[in-house]
Amino acid sequence: MWCRVDPADLSPFPLPVSDAVSLRLRSGILEQTGATVDVLQSDTMDHYRTFHMLERLLHTPSKLIHQLHFQIPPSRQAMLIERYYAFDEAFVREVLGKKLSKGTKKDLDDVSTKTGITLKSCRRQFDNFKRVFKVVEEMRGSLVENIQQHFLLSDRLARDYAAIVFFANSRFETGKKKLQFLTFEDFAYCAEQMIQNWTLGAVDSNVDDMDVDLDKEFLQELKELKAWGELAAGEPLVWGLTSLSLCSLVCTSLRGKISVYNEMEANFKNLSRALVNMASKLIHTKDVRDFFIDLVEKFIEPCKSDKWTLNDLRLFLTQYMTSAHTLDAFRHQALWDRYMSTIKSCLLKMYHD
Repeated sequence: MWCRVDPADLSPFPLPVSDAVSLRLRSGILEQTGATVDVLQSDTMDHYRTFHMLERLLHTPSKLIHQLHFQIPPSRQAMLIERYYAFDEAFVREVLGKKLSKGTKKDLDDVSTKTGITLKSCRRQFDNFKRVFKVVEEMRGSLVENIQQHFLLSDRLARDYAAIVFFANSRFETGKKKLQFLTFEDFAYCAEQMIQNWTLGAVDSNVDDMDVDLDKEFLQELKELKAWGELAAGEPLVWGLTSLSLCSLVCTSLRGKISVYNEMEANFKNLSRALVNMASKLIHTKDVRDFFIDLVEKFIEPCKSDKWTLNDLRLFLTQYMTSAHTLDAFRHQALWDRYMSTIKSCLLKMYHD
């Protein structure tokens, strides 16, 4: 039996039959099997016809698993599903955070031209994103587990789709020019951190839409951190009998440990204010959408300008986050940690040396 084209190979990058035949010819298939070009052509067309019959089942993968018409081994079924729902990073970066609507789909011609990905493939990927979103957006339970259960995807691909659903729901801005250095992997990692810490499901596993919607009560509580704007100025505040400032605590701890100590000390006020102000504004929809722009403009770019290394940033954020716990009268430790642990993780992932 000779090597046959797998229909799934044709799905992510759809080719005309003639191109698929040419690819197989170049693989040396005729020499291996003794077949003729006519047989190869017929076999390839047969695979295309088979795939077209299978494609509707791939829209609901459980139907593919339970159908009896096609005798497909379980390992091949899993591979078919995984490849059909695979996507190109160049494509997902163009649509990430956008509404999965007819309006966005109309722009796929431009996306195809810009990325070099065929229009047919762009449409398949977009339809897959939209299909998954519609199925899981209002489900109770873990977003990743719901995607795995209903679409039978691998853990890694399910996590990527969870990020896509999360971004589409909150409509984070990802397309601005100054964000182009960020990869889909960067955004997917940040989405995972936000899902684990900032959504309703982070504190209550019994609520609806637990991993899709940000916890509005948490975002409202973040306004209480506005008082830390005074600490950002580096002025001493009196807590009980001890006069301390966040600036002095962080700078004292990092002296001799950070390569940009002078720059950090001089710019501490602005960096601290940026972190606190971002927290207090996340109750507003526009500020949520601009979250990644704010991280880049107000924190990453100033640090890059002062030539911070990734290790400098890690030391600073770690000390900045933990220093709050030394202020005995500070009553928002749990809120602070829930916010800062995610901010720290996102910034470290987004900071490209």
